[in-house]
Amino acid sequence: MHDDDEPVGRVLGRRQALAILGMSGMALTVAGVGVAGAASASSTTNADTVDIVVKPEMTEGPYFVDENLNRSDIRVDTSDGSVVDGTALRLNLRIMSVASTGAVPIKGAQVDVWHCDAFGVYSDVAAEGTVGKKYLRGYQLTNGDGKVQFLTILPGWYQGRAIHIHVKVRTTGTDGNPYEFTSQLFFTEEFKTAYLATQPYASKGTPDTTNSTDMWYATGGDQMVLSPKTTDEGLKADFTIGMDLSDTAVGASDSFSAGGGGGGTPPGDGVPPGDGTPPPA
Repeated sequence: MHDDDEPVGRVLGRRQALAILGMSGMALTVAGVGVAGAASASSTTNADTVDIVVKPEMTEGPYFVDENLNRSDIRVDTSDGSVVDGTALRLNLRIMSVASTGAVPIKGAQVDVWHCDAFGVYSDVAAEGTVGKKYLRGYQLTNGDGKVQFLTILPGWYQGRAIHIHVKVRTTGTDGNPYEFTSQLFFTEEFKTAYLATQPYASKGTPDTTNSTDMWYATGGDQMVLSPKTTDEGLKADFTIGMDLSDTAVGASDSFSAGGGGGGTPPGDGVPPGDGTPPPA
């Protein structure tokens, strides 16, 4: 497997999470932070709780482009001012530093989010014919509570992958060196079935890959499942990522050597789909 595809690090167990949250004086639902368990994030029953995950890191994939777009609303294509079509989603992320001594918010971390549009196409990728387009990409810096917010759309699907949203966190490790965490966020099958039946998603048909058949989801995706809720303002999803900033294996750069706006070749490793072609990330 490619180095970026290996599940590095650990998932914080429920008992350990409870101990850490207790030591840091945080109640289970304070500021929207819940326990991290081995169970799926979608199993959370309290609307105010989200998971703290100290892993799993996943592949960056070939479609990350460091556009340096500091913005919250990533629906806008900055090349022409248009807004991509799709169901709006407000994604609220909280970034925490988790250690044996407690869990604290990380201020000033750079959090990038990127994903495909409703038709499964990424912006600014040569292989997609979208060079120069800059939609559904952007970053925010965490505030004092470790929080960032993005206004985006629900992603569509493309061949060989379950529907997902990429996230990358860049901050500083306990050793003073740059620390980079990259992973992917997923949705339950029930949620996907419901929104894919609406336009513009329905015009593309039924996805060929579910969570259970996705090679990247198998590396820990059940710990990275969003549970969007309907509010007066539309859909929103809250998720907290806890990171062990002393884990240098996780903190190493996750840059995919062939990736970016040049439309690099997807990784040629792992278990390929039926046609023998490895799916892009």
